[in-house]
Order: sequence, then structure tokens, then C-alpha cells
Amino acid sequence: MTAIRLLLVDDDPLVRAGLSLMIGGADGIEIVGEAADGKDVDALVDRTRPDVVLMDIRMPSMDGITATERLRTRPDAPQVVVLTTFHADEQVLRALRAGAAGFVLKDTPPAQIVDAVRRVAAGDPVLSPTVTRQLMHHAAGTAADTRRARARGRIAAVNDREREVAVAVGRGLSNAEIAAELFMSVATVKTHVSRVLAKLDLNNRVQIALLAYDAGLLEEGADAAESGESGEGGH
Repeated sequence: MTAIRLLLVDDDPLVRAGLSLMIGGADGIEIVGEAADGKDVDALVDRTRPDVVLMDIRMPSMDGITATERLRTRPDAPQVVVLTTFHADEQVLRALRAGAAGFVLKDTPPAQIVDAVRRVAAGDPVLSPTVTRQLMHHAAGTAADTRRARARGRIAAVNDREREVAVAVGRGLSNAEIAAELFMSVATVKTHVSRVLAKLDLNNRVQIALLAYDAGLLEEGADAAESGESGEGGH
């Protein structure tokens, strides 16, 4: 099996050394380069062709959010996992909106960081629905109404079935769980997810979840479920 090529980006040399020591010995992962600032990432990616970038958020010249945005516009962009100190941080949410596939805390146990790298390399986001909700509630504020209107305008581009799949992704369901719930094959779910990503110009499932939340679709689903339960109780 081909090793996962990993690029480390953090302005603290001690953090990079620690990560290199922790991850370097893991089976199936090869550290192909290190950078101390976001401004150096593009050139390093050209040179090393990583599958995954472990990216610090706060760096002196170019932060990890800007670097992630730039990376995710590339045709064969590597997946990005954000490194952060605080899990309920608006900067983390900005990084996810920019296209990061998830985040890990800097004090996360080594085995979990390795698992995160492997998961995003396989196309799975590193973000639980609970943490997603915490982040989005944390960031809710005066711009919420504007964001909802904009998100609803974007989500109108998908058809009803794709919208159902988007909501299920937002709830954190796997492809197999979505297939069972919506009575379709896993292959069909994957096709719908791909179409949603293409139609809405999104990078990954995390961004689908964020857009579904912004548009209020997850709240509508919860309200509908509650109404259904109330209706059943009335018979």
C-alpha cells in the first residue's frame, strides 16, 4: 500500500519536531516536508505532492486559513487538517469553511492524530456532528440572518433528493446510514454527494454540513421529526 504523504505546517519548531517524532514512526505515513509559515505552503506542495497537510491556524506572515483557501483551489488539492489549541474557536470554523476536512487539538494523543491523518486521506472528515454544532453555535451572531439567506440561495441549486442527502450529511450520517434511511444504494448516495459538491462548489462533506446548518435545514428536519412524533401521539 502506498504511504500517505504528509506535510507539517507550524511556526513553532518544537511543535513540528514533536509531530515529526509522533507521526514519523506510524505505519503507512511518510512526512515529506515541513513549513514554518503559510506563505511557504504552495511551493512545498508543488515540490512534495502531499496527500494531507497538517496546518497550524496562527502563523506570522500567512495564517492557516488563507493557506487552506489557496490550497483548496488547486486541481488536485491535498486534504487539510487544522491544528488548534481551542476546539470552540471561530478561527477553526473559518478554516472549515475554507475547505479543511477537520481539525485536531495540539494536545491530542499521537494515535488520534495519526488516525485523523489516515481518515482524511481516505476521504472521511475528522469532525463529529456534536463538535460541528458546538462550533457553529459558538460562531452564531449578528451575521446569522445574512448567512442563512445566502445559504438558502445556494442550496436552491440542488434537487429535492440531493437536498435530503445534504441534510443527512449535515447530521453526520455515513453513506451506508444515508442509504438505509433514504432507501437507496450506497453508490447512489455517493453520486448524490458528488453532485452536491459540484453544484454548490464545495470541497468536502464538512462544507456540505456547514451549508446545511447555515440554511437552517437541520433545524427544519428536527422540527419535522418532532411534529411527526406529536402527530402519531394524537391518533
